[in-house]
Amino acid sequence: MSIPQNLTSIQDRIHSAARRTNRTRDEITLIGVTKTVAPQQIREAYNGGLRVFGENRVQEFAGKMEALRDLRDAEWHMIGHLQSNKAAKAAELFSSVDSVDSLRLAQKLNSAAMETGKKLPIPIEINIAGEAAKSGLAPDSADLEELLKAAPELSSLEIRGLMTVPPYHEDPEKSRPYFRTIRELFENIAARKLPAVRMDVLSMGMSHDFEIAIEEGANCVRVGTAIFGERPPLRSGT
Repeated sequence: MSIPQNLTSIQDRIHSAARRTNRTRDEITLIGVTKTVAPQQIREAYNGGLRVFGENRVQEFAGKMEALRDLRDAEWHMIGHLQSNKAAKAAELFSSVDSVDSLRLAQKLNSAAMETGKKLPIPIEINIAGEAAKSGLAPDSADLEELLKAAPELSSLEIRGLMTVPPYHEDPEKSRPYFRTIRELFENIAARKLPAVRMDVLSMGMSHDFEIAIEEGANCVRVGTAIFGERPPLRSGT
C-alpha cells in the first residue's frame, strides 16, 4: 500500500478506537514518526493530510529541514532522547520537545527557547516500566516532582502532559496495564492543578498498539512503521 493509503487506514482505525471511548477523531493527534524517512516520503504523507511529524535525532532532522521548509503548516516534534548539549538546536528546530526527562534538560531548553523568543511545549517522558535501555523519569520519582514544581520558573516552556513507551510485546493487549497506569498518573497530576502545569497531552501508543492506547485515554499517538513501512536502523551519529 502507498503512504496515503496507509494513512487513510490508520485514520479509520483511530476514528474507530476514539468512538469506543466516546471521543471523536479530532480529539486524537497523529504524529507520523519520520526517523530515517526521506523528505520525499514525508512530503507524500503531508500531501496525504498528515501535519504533525516526529523525529528522533536532532542532526538527522537538521539535514532534512531545508528540503521541507515549504511545508509551512507542518509541526515538527522531537520525540527521541535529547542530550542536553543539543537543547539549543532542538529549541530552534522543533515546535515541541516531547521527551523531556530531567529538570536539567528542561532548564537548558528554557534558556534556548527564551533566546529564540519561543514558548516551547514539553510533555514529560515517563519510563513506565523502569527499563534500563529507555530514558524517562520514574512515575513515582522525586525527580518528576522536582520538575513539576519548577514549572513556574521555566517561563519559556509549557509543561503540557506526559509521554511514554511501554515494553514491547507482540500482543498489544499486554501494553494495556502500562497505558492505564500512565493515564492514572496523568489524571492525578492534572487534579493537583499545579502552577504553570497544563496537562492536556497524553502521548502513548505506536504502530502495533495505538488503538489500545486510545482506548486507555491517549490523545496523541506516534506511528511510523504503519505509515512508512519497515526502515533500517539509525546509524551512530545520525
